[in-house]
Amino acid sequence: MQTQIQPYLFFEGRAEEALEFYGRALGAQKAMLMRYRESPEPAKTPSGSAIPGDKVMHMSFMIGGSHLMGSDGFCSGKPNFSGFSLSYPAKDKADAKQRFDALAAGGKVTQPLVETFFADAFGMVTDKFGLSWMVLAGQKQPG
Repeated sequence: MQTQIQPYLFFEGRAEEALEFYGRALGAQKAMLMRYRESPEPAKTPSGSAIPGDKVMHMSFMIGGSHLMGSDGFCSGKPNFSGFSLSYPAKDKADAKQRFDALAAGGKVTQPLVETFFADAFGMVTDKFGLSWMVLAGQKQPG
């Protein structure tokens, strides 16, 4: 069996909203979702305050063949996704535009979707949760 790295994303109170958003934007499919109230032990933040039972303790979902996991974390309301981007390999330019525009809704475009020397379409966007994405289609071979 080959090892796979699987991103674990802390949405700090917006995990369920994020899962629904990625379902619409990227076709994400929920594999599992567990709420804090389902835990055999009461959930608390590092400061000792209780975490609302309706929040997501753990979820897993698929986008295409990729498995991602996530949580509401400590429900601070301030997700911090820095130092990395997730990359979405679109089928073609039309798919890239559709996915890019969907991810950009409520977010911020950091690199418009354009043709480059390495791809028919490439763009970068930070979605409304603060998660950075690169959308790529038609990868070109050097030379």
